[in-house]
Amino acid sequence: MEDNAPLLVVVDAANVVGSVPDGWWRDRRGAAERLRDRLAADGVPGLDGPAEIVLVVEGAARGVDSVPGVRVESAPGSGDDHMVELVARAGDDRPVLVVTADRELRRRVAELGARVAGPRTVRPG
Repeated sequence: MEDNAPLLVVVDAANVVGSVPDGWWRDRRGAAERLRDRLAADGVPGLDGPAEIVLVVEGAARGVDSVPGVRVESAPGSGDDHMVELVARAGDDRPVLVVTADRELRRRVAELGARVAGPRTVRPG
């Protein structure tokens, strides 16, 4: 692994947004945009060094635009499958952190060498 490779942070938008019952289900796209904006403003609390943040959206949240500091990727199918693909593409060349509470997704990306963290990592409360 390269010492200077920036950390790739892959955020499961649906899972993180769904972790707080604040009415997100009434406007899934708006909830994903608010998460994107929070990540762009605050990054990932507690991380040292450079990071590339990728927010993966699916379903009704597809089409959310990227902003400086956060690349948004609309999963063409399963958001979980897309996140696994992103981790696999990163290979052993860079460290990866996947933010989700989904147990099966956590297992799949951990098998590829990614670290995992829960939604509170990026969305306290």
